[in-house]
Amino acid sequence: MNIYVGNLAYSMTEDELREVFAQFGEVSRVNVITDKYSGQSKGFGFVEMPDQAEAEAAIKSLDGSEVKGRNLRVNEARPREERPRRRF
Repeated sequence: MNIYVGNLAYSMTEDELREVFAQFGEVSRVNVITDKYSGQSKGFGFVEMPDQAEAEAAIKSLDGSEVKGRNLRVNEARPREERPRRRF
């Protein structure tokens, strides 16, 4: 299951986010979204967990919990919508 994690501390690393979710089971992938120009975190990311039950337990437990002084928003990620390509 692909999980959206919002309201991350800007200093949160992918390894730290993996540790938070690893308490609930296997984590196959972690991606903290960063600004392509500055490299600064945008304050959200995605965690992939292969086991549905473990992922649901993580969502239920972590949504609203405080990590690094921020209350996380955690839910199942929605499929990415196709956006029209910009033409210059």
